[in-house]
Amino acid sequence: MSLIDERQDFSDIADVFLLHGSMQSPAFLDGRLCALLALQDLDAQAWLESVCMGLGVEQPRDPASAERLLGWRRQTLEALSGSELTYEPVLPDELYSLGEQATALKEWALGFLEVVEEADDETRSRWSETLKEAVADLHELAAMDSDIDDSPENENDLFALTEHARMAAMLLYTEQHPGQPQVEQSDVSLH
Repeated sequence: MSLIDERQDFSDIADVFLLHGSMQSPAFLDGRLCALLALQDLDAQAWLESVCMGLGVEQPRDPASAERLLGWRRQTLEALSGSELTYEPVLPDELYSLGEQATALKEWALGFLEVVEEADDETRSRWSETLKEAVADLHELAAMDSDIDDSPENENDLFALTEHARMAAMLLYTEQHPGQPQVEQSDVSLH
């Protein structure tokens, strides 16, 4: 099975970051990736340049790393544009503490909002009230205290916040790309 065919998760991408000498979480760049795909139709070369700049390198270390990074973009675009609504932010799984998961979600929101804030007024004026509310909610998420303990209540809250971020990302994509995916507007509503 090639790298193109397998779903990449947080650990896969974090491993590529480590190969490039970076200890940063992929979550921030994943938030940026999602918003860039929605707002600017980010092509593969521009994505690779953006990631390398984020990692502080001129180019990927080797072809396998480049393919992993390009596969990350491809899988995100396919999930955002697919009718199955399968997009999931690239975040740490249950092997990480809830505090680490919350920190990554906060970083994802910061990356997403960094790109969204650059959208011009004309673009923003076409957004639905639901999308505007979702973006406003992400500002709160980006400011949340991520120093939480491992408890069932916090786990449920974190799941709900992650779902909110996921839906905001899909809503932004679908509003910027009418007809992709072919879904009813009510299926993507945050409420």
